[in-house]
Amino acid sequence: MKTILTFGVYDMLHIGHVLLFKHAKELFPNEECRLVVAVQNSENVLKYKPEAKMVYSTDERIFMVSSICYVDHVITYDDVDVDIKNVAFDVFAKGPDQNHVGFQRAEEWCRQNGKQVVVIPRTEGISSTLLREYRKL
Repeated sequence: MKTILTFGVYDMLHIGHVLLFKHAKELFPNEECRLVVAVQNSENVLKYKPEAKMVYSTDERIFMVSSICYVDHVITYDDVDVDIKNVAFDVFAKGPDQNHVGFQRAEEWCRQNGKQVVVIPRTEGISSTLLREYRKL
């Protein structure tokens, strides 16, 4: 069984996130796969983005993500490049916009440790930023 790991904040959970989970889970159609989703702790989100206005607490986001049928297990994380080393997995699945230095270091760690990195394409027409703009209307 392959274990696929993905990281994110998931504060403004939307169809793009659900499709990320679906596509990650379907990466190996002929094998049984387990999807682990790491949800970033709110305190760390605010540490890196103090201007962020979080809608949901860490526990609420864990509850929502764990309710999605494609997700097998949810964990929390503080820093992707540190916490990726503490999870047993085979494949690191990420979105194309997840490219800040922490994700770059996590990808490098994966390459050095025999983990596959897969970029799941974005869902066009939806993003957390777009949802925040709708909330302002």
